[in-house]
Amino acid sequence: MGRSEGAETGQEVTVYVTGQVASPGLVRLAPGARVADAVQASGGFTGSADRQAVNLARPVRDGEQIHLPRAGERLPPGALNGAMGAAEDATGSVGTPAGPVDLNSAGEQQLTALPGIGPALAKRIVADREKNGPFRSVASLTRVKGIGKKLAAKLSEHARVN
Repeated sequence: MGRSEGAETGQEVTVYVTGQVASPGLVRLAPGARVADAVQASGGFTGSADRQAVNLARPVRDGEQIHLPRAGERLPPGALNGAMGAAEDATGSVGTPAGPVDLNSAGEQQLTALPGIGPALAKRIVADREKNGPFRSVASLTRVKGIGKKLAAKLSEHARVN
């Protein structure tokens, strides 16, 4: 069984809980906390939450976003058992996103799961989207400083726009 980040250091972890909880937002949790602890710290599930869509036993990681969908809601690209971000393999290692990443809704953490996108480019993508509006296509990423046609073409396999 994996341990949450913070468990080794003995420091509390902070996660961002969104979706179908009574009080969405940032919550601070004890070392070794699980998704269930994050839900409880956010006031519990709302009546419309899809409780089966999340793995309540999964350890949380400092800085992650945990999204609790409503019944019938399609989980965002890259979501894994209620956690936004890159998919993990059975060992807990972060790998490629579980599905195409939506460039118009992904946060920086999700964007860094894309090949060739590090924290600096992810930050620029989010800033550009906030300043100039949604991307109309994956190719329109070229409007972001540091992303050329070659990288945009490479990302077309892993990203989409809605």
